[in-house]
Amino acid sequence: MLRLFAVSSLLLLLSFGAQAQGFTFTDTSGKKLTLSAYKGKWVLINFWATWCPPCLKEIPDLVSLYESRRDVVVIGIAMDYRDPKTVMKFVKSLSISYPIVLGDRRVAAQIGPVSMLPTTYLFDPHGQPAAYKVGLVSRADLEDFMREYSPSPRNGRPDGTPQGKGKQK
Repeated sequence: MLRLFAVSSLLLLLSFGAQAQGFTFTDTSGKKLTLSAYKGKWVLINFWATWCPPCLKEIPDLVSLYESRRDVVVIGIAMDYRDPKTVMKFVKSLSISYPIVLGDRRVAAQIGPVSMLPTTYLFDPHGQPAAYKVGLVSRADLEDFMREYSPSPRNGRPDGTPQGKGKQK
């Protein structure tokens, strides 16, 4: 019971249509990233900065999540940086294996508000806004949330949308 409360308080369900009906980012390797390209997977967008201790603390959990689950895509968006080389040094030193985007207000506006760092947005496998969190996230909390709100026939209606759960909370 306490664990369920912790998950619901950590990840806020999105009850509004996020601005990310479809984002288009270019990662540091030059690859185009779009929400529609990840249909069938959970998509986690994490806004972070090299100077942000909570951001750096959560990155190993995000790397672990990304590397261990085929149904999850993680995109890191580095914000508030002066030199892209500094960002890339952090990416290398933290062994970040997921795509990194050099972000700014225009990039963030494609997703939603980023009032402080870290901020994480999660989209369900249908590409719909599912949750967001301002502050530190953990792999365990993310996996608990995805398990509880997974759009699968076992969990609700035949079309995969959760029954009696989700956006009403």
